[in-house]
Amino acid sequence: MSDLPETDSRPVIVAFGDSLTAGAGVPADGNYPAKLQARIDAAGYRYRVINAGVNGETSAQGLSRTPSIVVLHPVIAIVEFGANDGLRGMPAEATAQNLLDIVSSLQSTGARVVLAGMQIPPNYGLQYTGAFRSIFPVVAKKQKAALIPFFLEGVGGRPSLNQEDGIHPTSEGYDIVVENVWKALQPLL
Repeated sequence: MSDLPETDSRPVIVAFGDSLTAGAGVPADGNYPAKLQARIDAAGYRYRVINAGVNGETSAQGLSRTPSIVVLHPVIAIVEFGANDGLRGMPAEATAQNLLDIVSSLQSTGARVVLAGMQIPPNYGLQYTGAFRSIFPVVAKKQKAALIPFFLEGVGGRPSLNQEDGIHPTSEGYDIVVENVWKALQPLL
């Protein structure tokens, strides 16, 4: 018998994103990737979810990190970027191009992609918020990726489901986020 630990041979699902994926401010078992793993296990599917979220990251930073995700050989990648771009007022066209490049890179390795839609507060103006919101369905359609219409649906703007910063979900908020993700993910499992 070998003293080496067994390798986890389950197919990989990578949760690739910013602090909303990393789970800023909640315990490790309270973020959405951990809760998604529990949901997958409970449903009897055999996948391993890897949390590849980094606090504060923009879509450009995510794009530069994509090669490190590709080497994980994910069968599915859940791409959640854009919130930091929007909150910093970055041009919607640049965010869209970064997301197209991320999705394309992942798909070129055979990974199926789920793109998480994002919205920003209305105080950024009707023109910018509309352009920003349209990024995600346009990229998903162009790349034939699954789409979560709004990652924070049912959570965003609800103080009881968000931490004091009003941006990051609580562990309870992540329960709802997992349901949003599950709707797009389950057909791919």
